[in-house]
Amino acid sequence: MKSRLPFLVITAWLALSLWACSEEHPSVVEIRTKAEQGDAKAQFNLGGMYYIGQDVPQDADEAVKWWRKAAEQGNADAQALLGLMYFSGQDVPQDAVEAVKWTRKAAEQGDADAQNNLGLMYLVGQCVPQDSAEAVAWFRKAAEQGNVLAQANLGGMYYKGQGVPKDDPEAVAWFRKAAEQGNAGAQSNLGWMYHKGQGVPKDDAEAVKWMRKAVEQEFAHAQFNLGNMYHKGQGVPKDDAEAVKWMRKAAEQGHAGARANLGWMYHEGQGVPKDDAEAVKWTRMAAEQGDAWAQNNLGGMYHEGQGVPKDGPEAATWFRKAAEQGDADTQTLLGWMYHEGQGVPKNDVEAYLWISLAAAQGHENAKATLDSIGQGITPDQIAEVQKRAAAWRPKTTIAPPEK
Repeated sequence: MKSRLPFLVITAWLALSLWACSEEHPSVVEIRTKAEQGDAKAQFNLGGMYYIGQDVPQDADEAVKWWRKAAEQGNADAQALLGLMYFSGQDVPQDAVEAVKWTRKAAEQGDADAQNNLGLMYLVGQCVPQDSAEAVAWFRKAAEQGNVLAQANLGGMYYKGQGVPKDDPEAVAWFRKAAEQGNAGAQSNLGWMYHKGQGVPKDDAEAVKWMRKAVEQEFAHAQFNLGNMYHKGQGVPKDDAEAVKWMRKAAEQGHAGARANLGWMYHEGQGVPKDDAEAVKWTRMAAEQGDAWAQNNLGGMYHEGQGVPKDGPEAATWFRKAAEQGDADTQTLLGWMYHEGQGVPKNDVEAYLWISLAAAQGHENAKATLDSIGQGITPDQIAEVQKRAAAWRPKTTIAPPEK
């Protein structure tokens, strides 16, 4: 769960600001007096003052002390804040038991931020057992109160069918609620639903409208999608230079797919002058993040000597990484490299394995060549490969965007 501590500190700041904007607002002395007398709201606000250093020396330990006093009296804001601090280990020792304890107390009081955070804990199985249905239950409680993050999260659960039956119209409904509140991720997702015609009639103009709202907030995945729409002329006039512009923005934020696409556009000279060095640079970044298409492309660059010295073993290394993720084209190519002994020792058993995996996905070239590859190995070896192929599972290695 991503730490939302800055958001909750701002909540404390806003509470103080409301006092500052009123005709009569309490001084730090008055707040401290109330806090020492046991007023939970004053304790929460005094903790906020210590945390941000307003009218008192900045002191995180003192802030935590007062937040704990407020939390122990049932102040939901303080409980939610303590739960998040213990989860993240920010200014207190990281402690899963304390994180769940305080987050649950706030959530059960109806604190929407805490409900969303508890839902995230259940979604990813951190501090509590993984339970998608329980995650949905907490997201729904928060979403129905208008919590924008919970609305976006609930939309995602309906879209993926996690904890609830997959339901695209319901996903759209929750994405729309969050998008209309300005959530960039929900805006991007809503645009994608219009683009694919999932849960709503397909409408690329509407898709572009929502994606633009997200890119105005520099949301990388929306930049990537908008770049693709310019590249294909969907909802906007086809314009490869504009596609490159948006791909670059997403790529510079660390988006692996955008880096792969930008590398390919430099390779092909689409929207930019052809530049093999730039092609390799962006393709390698995406490949190292685990993007299978980029790994395949980088393997091809080493195989052909484009932008890098020709290097069969290095080509085979990258082809294998893509093949292990289940890319059928690369599995077929890697199989032929084993069959021909290109960049790897000749090995028809390995060749048969990779081509079998591609054929099982319906790859026509793999299906057409499987029998000829099988002629070079024994029936026992074929049986062993079939066992390996049945047990084989793709690896997923996409790394998160860089910050």
